[in-house]
Amino acid sequence: MKLMTFTQENKSAHKIKHSKINQKYKLIILVFVLFYSYNKAQAQYIEFEHDGIDRQYIYYEPVDLNEQMPLVIVMHGFGGDANDIRNYSEMNQFANQYGFAVCYPRGTTDSEGYRFWNVGYAFHQNETIDDVGFLTELVGYLQLTHGLNPDYTFATGMSNGGDMCYMLACQAYDTFKAVAPVAGMILQDILDECDNSPPIPLFEIHGSQDSVTPISGDPNNNDGWGAYPSIPFTIDYFSEKNECTLMVTETLPNTDTSDGSYVLSEKHLNGINNNEVWFYKVVGGGHDWPGAWGNMDINAGEEAWLFFQNHIDNTLSLPNFKDLENTIRVFPNPTSNVINIETNNRLELFEVILYNTLGVNLNLKSTDGFLDVTHLNTGIYLLSIKTSKGTITKQIVKN
Repeated sequence: MKLMTFTQENKSAHKIKHSKINQKYKLIILVFVLFYSYNKAQAQYIEFEHDGIDRQYIYYEPVDLNEQMPLVIVMHGFGGDANDIRNYSEMNQFANQYGFAVCYPRGTTDSEGYRFWNVGYAFHQNETIDDVGFLTELVGYLQLTHGLNPDYTFATGMSNGGDMCYMLACQAYDTFKAVAPVAGMILQDILDECDNSPPIPLFEIHGSQDSVTPISGDPNNNDGWGAYPSIPFTIDYFSEKNECTLMVTETLPNTDTSDGSYVLSEKHLNGINNNEVWFYKVVGGGHDWPGAWGNMDINAGEEAWLFFQNHIDNTLSLPNFKDLENTIRVFPNPTSNVINIETNNRLELFEVILYNTLGVNLNLKSTDGFLDVTHLNTGIYLLSIKTSKGTITKQIVKN
């Protein structure tokens, strides 16, 4: 797997493209790419049309899905492909072990032929692909056709795929219930617009010596991807967003002393709706997918699933969540002018926020349980209601 340092479908492809390496070195890289491609099992791509473009994905469902019927989306890195991450992440094997469905969607190619997810890199200003829309629509299709549970859909990914996880957390929170980026970052432009989106659990795995996406961030865009904050800042941001009140740290067992790295675990707990934010800092690790190359103490794919399973367990353990749904009445729905929010006297209402489908807080003030939506355009909106017993989200239709 050391070979992966050349072909590890990540942003390194872009750095190679712009570095002053000679043609002989480029040829060596090409040989490694071809070797890796032809010596790994290939999977069947399935066509899926979105925005008039034929997209592709690989889908795998184990014989025995667990009773929660979960779905995990796994995204490749910049310059990589879906079949590659299917192979090295070993998520099919973990799907068999833990009973979840897994989908490996395929990014499109940019103007220079690199397959990517459109998170808005500085050199992708002319790219118009709507990957948030594609992934959201694909997930809805898979949920419908395979009977999967919309409450338990998650996303993980390597590098550019990890960056996409952050974008989904901020812009597709109603579809993806938790994300686990590996060697990822959140561009400052996305972070600036994330304040008004509801919080979801997040788990980042990141090497301390990552030279492609430095853990210290790149606020001045020196590397050309675009400005982004440090990983510790990002973790603190999502911890605060999830209103976590407790942090627990530990050093994980260094089971492979030959890999030159070990893992520090930082878990932010007791968040809203039992949400948690985790950070695994791979001390001495690079731009890696642990378990495939680099650190061998953990397997990033399995750790991502265990985080998602933890979220499922936390959701199932929420006290009286169904009762909470039943004690809040929102009417009329559909509506043309006013939304009424009615609760029983024992339930304290903390905050009411109305979002559009892009996750933008419309900054409407609730007065005595009423929201005036007369001036809003016709369409679908999301109403987040925070109470003393938890937070629920309801879909509102404006006539």
